[in-house]
Amino acid sequence: MPYTTEEGGRLNNFAVEPKVYEAKPPSPSQQRNYIILGVGAVLLVGGLLTVAVYASSNAGVS
Repeated sequence: MPYTTEEGGRLNNFAVEPKVYEAKPPSPSQQRNYIILGVGAVLLVGGLLTVAVYASSNAGVS
């Protein structure tokens, strides 16, 4: 456990810090995959909203 001793003999414990690294920008293939997933998510949410509006507008019709 890393610790330091201050004046007067007091001990301070510190958490072990992880190594910091710089994030790399996504590659062109990762960017393409993000775009495809984003379009799929928009279509899914749009479809769910369409079904919900259609089902709620026809809820009382027999």
